[in-house]
Amino acid sequence: MSHAETGTLMTDPPKHWEADVLLRDGRTAHIRPIRAADAELMVEFYSRVSDQSKYYRFFAPMPKLSDKDVARFTQVDFVGRVAFVLLVGGKMIAVGRYDTVAPGEAEVAFLVEDKHQGRGIGQLLLEHLAQAGRERGIERFVAEVLPDNHPMIRTFKDAGYQVASQYDDGLVSLEFSIDPTETALDVMEQREHRAESASIEKFFNPRSVAVIGASRRQDTIGQALVRNLVLGDFTGRVYAVNPTADAVSGLPAYSSVAEIPGEVDVAIVAVPADAVQDVVLDCAAKGVHGLVVISSGFAETGEEGRRRQRQLVGLSRSYGLRLIGPNCLGVINTDPEVSINASLSSVMPPRGRAGFFCQSGALGSAILEKVNNRGLGLTTFVSAGNRADVSGNDLLQYWEEDDSTEVVLLYLESIGNPRKFSRIARRVSRRKPIIAVRSGRTTQGVPMGHAVRKIAAPSQSVDAMFRQAGVIQVDTLEEMFDVAQLLAHQPLPRGRRVAVVGNSDALGLLAADAAAGAGLVVNKQVALGAEATAEDFEDALDAAIDDPEVDAVAAIYIPPLNVSGEDVANVLAAIGEQSDKPLVSTFLGAEGVPELLRVPDVAGSTAGRGSVPSYPAVEAAVRALARVVEYAMWLRTPDNPPGDLELVDRPAAKKLVAELLIEHPTGRDLSDAEQFELLACYGIDLWRTRPVSSLEEARAAGAELGWDVVLKATAPHLRDRPDLAHVWRNIDSPVQMDDAWKSLREVITDPGKAGFVVQRNAPPGVPVAVASIEDPLFGPVISFGIGGPLTELLGDRAFRIPPLAEHDAQDMVREIKASPLLFGYRGSEIVDVEEVERIVRRVAQLQYDVPQIRSLSLPLVLAGQSGCAVLGSTIRIEPVLDPRSDWFVRRLSSMPGDTLPD
Repeated sequence: MSHAETGTLMTDPPKHWEADVLLRDGRTAHIRPIRAADAELMVEFYSRVSDQSKYYRFFAPMPKLSDKDVARFTQVDFVGRVAFVLLVGGKMIAVGRYDTVAPGEAEVAFLVEDKHQGRGIGQLLLEHLAQAGRERGIERFVAEVLPDNHPMIRTFKDAGYQVASQYDDGLVSLEFSIDPTETALDVMEQREHRAESASIEKFFNPRSVAVIGASRRQDTIGQALVRNLVLGDFTGRVYAVNPTADAVSGLPAYSSVAEIPGEVDVAIVAVPADAVQDVVLDCAAKGVHGLVVISSGFAETGEEGRRRQRQLVGLSRSYGLRLIGPNCLGVINTDPEVSINASLSSVMPPRGRAGFFCQSGALGSAILEKVNNRGLGLTTFVSAGNRADVSGNDLLQYWEEDDSTEVVLLYLESIGNPRKFSRIARRVSRRKPIIAVRSGRTTQGVPMGHAVRKIAAPSQSVDAMFRQAGVIQVDTLEEMFDVAQLLAHQPLPRGRRVAVVGNSDALGLLAADAAAGAGLVVNKQVALGAEATAEDFEDALDAAIDDPEVDAVAAIYIPPLNVSGEDVANVLAAIGEQSDKPLVSTFLGAEGVPELLRVPDVAGSTAGRGSVPSYPAVEAAVRALARVVEYAMWLRTPDNPPGDLELVDRPAAKKLVAELLIEHPTGRDLSDAEQFELLACYGIDLWRTRPVSSLEEARAAGAELGWDVVLKATAPHLRDRPDLAHVWRNIDSPVQMDDAWKSLREVITDPGKAGFVVQRNAPPGVPVAVASIEDPLFGPVISFGIGGPLTELLGDRAFRIPPLAEHDAQDMVREIKASPLLFGYRGSEIVDVEEVERIVRRVAQLQYDVPQIRSLSLPLVLAGQSGCAVLGSTIRIEPVLDPRSDWFVRRLSSMPGDTLPD
């Protein structure tokens, strides 16, 4: 039935309903709302579907669609009737839809082309339909399925929803709420993880590689790529593609990818930028899995290049291809079973335990040189260049499951999607350490939403995100390698207690000072004397390691004249091989001592477990140890959710905000009464104020509140400034109110614009401020600090990304520099810190639960000895067209190469 027949008006679907997605096998597809113009695509798609699949869908033989059927399926209103199609190479391969059957309830159904079944398409369609339904007020899905249609029944039941089923009249009826439960979100994240990991796996483990743009000329990119693949002992097939040559570097050359006789898993592209799109089409026709585009001339060159890059990514994804680059160095896998150097670097790093991701191609070459010189060893390496498609998030998904990768190294010039990075890194860091260097920390490094800039500098927000996710952030590449060597070869410390063993008193003191400055505790210092022998070191190190009061050991050695120190190095290596506590060393002036001390018998392995890192300076050794200690402490901190969240009233808060937005669809600041009601849903007691515009009103307000009140001005430049003389406290009578009114109007420059309120007098306390925002990139962000302008000037605030774990609020309160004010500084009373933490948790949870809250600020909370007084707030709500839907559906960036690469 057409819309004209039903009288239903067709509306335009939201733009965010259209997206590129990853299927279970790691290939891409495009999902979008169906269009009336899709009639021909629908007919072609239906003709390729088997009779059995059609029967499962319609419960009757239906070999062809009538014109009326086609119109009914392709013309929907995107409100009560919604349909999505999945496309690959411009062809429809699946369709899913829901039709409203009752208020808040819709019937859902799918049809997937047979050769594409088993790729997780049903789950993807269900995710996107459920999110669209939630945005349209749908609460439940129902479905009817034939009993022997087991794959479809499993699609519903494996989605993580609580599915109720019953058998009636030859059909299985299913019903479930589409509220995104924790179980459903976990299921979605697991599927996202598997798909993204699968998409990267083929790049690292190809059976065949084609170099498109292979050249016979020396000193060309195409020649270097072929040479590096061949000399790197790649175990698969290498094909050279050059339409003007018969052979390249001894390999037969093919004029196009299509002419290659065998399958091609990965294509390395080194042709001019304007020819890359033709290469994409050739590779798609050949069935290539992914492209590594070395070619430059894209977003790095300006607006025209950005347009070309958008087209490249859009075309690649539309045909199911993932893309690394463009303008990248390439990929490397040191696994001897693969041994692929599909990069411009002639350096093949040794086999190790670390995976490395960076963006810059030029810097990537320098990084590989450093890795090789330090003997660190890598499992895999990716230089993503412009990072138009594949990003660090994808690599994290792959390395999480890669048993050979025990440490993850990231050199980040920007973070396109910090919200997703935070979510993935929190999980990966629990399994293996992530070490990150972020360039431009003070000037760039992440595209920031305007909301975040209101409460944090870019570096503060990202630093907080890294800290919360357990990411070990270091300042330089050298420090990254220092920490990586320790993590890759030594066990994690149990605590901060360090023993320093050395034959130099001066260096021992230097190490102790460096340790104290880095937050370590030196509780054992052994000075062996300048003439100490290898046996002396062995005895002292054994005693330190056996000491239950020691968590890690730093060994310092300066060899006497004409002594190599090799015997001491061997002792350290032997002890490090057997110790269950980390051991770091510094050899000053010792020639020929490597940066990793290994037991001679196992030196054949470039990454022997138990190898002792040797640093050129004691400060570097202690700094690396301190970074690892912080990670170990984070790892041992329980990641439990707050235990008091069941006390909040989420439905009431969401309902209140929704009703207010119906009345004010463009959003607005909430009134005092509305703020009081909203905060009360989360157990935050906002002290009421009485606005007054005359002395008579001020007297009446004081009497109504029972006196013991304050009179204060509320102009923006005066609000929440306890340091200014715009507040008159302890008013107990009409006479005192007269004095307060007169005095304040005299000291305020423009009393007519000041705005006055009367409020109950709060007990004395330390002013603290809690704020949150909804940022388009980060999602919810919360901050905490001591109230007042000095905090803002000094940037002394703590930040976190909700949802908070139990310990996050505790950490926030303690990590600001002014925290001693809360804990009895100079004999003052210790405030009710637990109540401060509770308020921080509740604000964070409110911001997390209700994304329509654009900003929330409690700028003046007086933390007293017993309880806290929330004396003011400002809350703004705004409609959110796409309320964090990327949390509830899997999709790749809708803006490839711009601000949100996934």
